[in-house]
Amino acid sequence: MPTTAAKTVSVKLDDEMRDRIKHLAETRHRTTHWVMREAIQQYVEREEKREAFRQATLAAWEEYQETGVSVAADEVTAWLETWGESNEQAAPKCRK
Repeated sequence: MPTTAAKTVSVKLDDEMRDRIKHLAETRHRTTHWVMREAIQQYVEREEKREAFRQATLAAWEEYQETGVSVAADEVTAWLETWGESNEQAAPKCRK
């Protein structure tokens, strides 16, 4: 994947936050720039995953509304509790 040129972005931080970032950077033997980039990267990745999960949930809800096909939660729980066990059960069947 080709790397695009990085661009400078300005962020206003109060003195307390700047000091906290500086302290973390010093204890991690990193620059404050590295700490801020890492924090932003982790936040964006986490929020992208959260949004993907939200979209998948909405799609599943829409499919359920259209088809009425589902699996009872207690059946799923009972199935999951057997994962990795010698008596591992098959996945429960979907039904209307």
